[in-house]
Amino acid sequence: MSTPVGGPVNVSIDGLEYITALRRCTLAVSVIHEVDMMPTDDGIVLVGVPDIPVSFDQLAEAIGGADPADSVAQDRLHRWLRARRAIADKSLDELAETIRPVALPIGHELHPGPRWVRQPVLGGSLDLGIGFVGLLPDQPELVFVTPPSVLSAAGIDPTPWWRGALEYLENMGALATTRWRRDPRVPLRPMGDCDVLTLLASRVLRGALCADAGGMRAIAAPVRTRGWLDLSRIDAAFALTAAAIADDESRGFPRPILLTVDEVSMVAEGGRPAEIVLRDPASDEKVWLRDVLYH
Repeated sequence: MSTPVGGPVNVSIDGLEYITALRRCTLAVSVIHEVDMMPTDDGIVLVGVPDIPVSFDQLAEAIGGADPADSVAQDRLHRWLRARRAIADKSLDELAETIRPVALPIGHELHPGPRWVRQPVLGGSLDLGIGFVGLLPDQPELVFVTPPSVLSAAGIDPTPWWRGALEYLENMGALATTRWRRDPRVPLRPMGDCDVLTLLASRVLRGALCADAGGMRAIAAPVRTRGWLDLSRIDAAFALTAAAIADDESRGFPRPILLTVDEVSMVAEGGRPAEIVLRDPASDEKVWLRDVLYH
């Protein structure tokens, strides 16, 4: 997995090699993803209505600490430019109505860095920040994780909208709690515009889950769209394996997490669960077989 995006990149654009690398990165994004842009002496201009100037400093902040020649930088820049274009096409009222909370593990590929965090969840494993649903026209149901540099470049302060986003989170947490109580055996699933990791940032849901388990509960959430509450019913290596085969954007926690009413913490790394499972001898019993035409 790539290095997570850091904070503001206050880069002094006076290195010819770095400028050249940024130009190559923007050219690659333009060609591969068909982004309409024009190069300028100060950076680029996103062509459209309106035209949007983007400086070299903003381009450097968009890719974070990634090497401009790396595909990671191209992916980050593409997401940044798409968001910048989409934000310019929305009114403030539309943005206020579509703001959504998003929770991501620290170091996740989509995590835009410390400036994005609006509310860290106690426990040191999960951060809560801003996204917008329906921001991208071709993905109307996607909650797009929006870097703070995109909003600041557009001159937008989302602070007045954040309280409404938190209220939405707790409402979805309450609905998810009701659904879970109807059938506690089924895995957690997204509710509304909140994926499972975001729902775990809801104090209402955490309180209900932990009250049922005596104050603390272990959960496996290897992907952002599912959370398994009964770890006694799944393989010990399941979370590790499921997280490993998931793509970077949909990956959740690679190891089980512990919930309390106030905290979300990932268990310490260690042990070899996959080796333990593979070491178990095969059973001689054939009770799992049944009469069928083919085996």
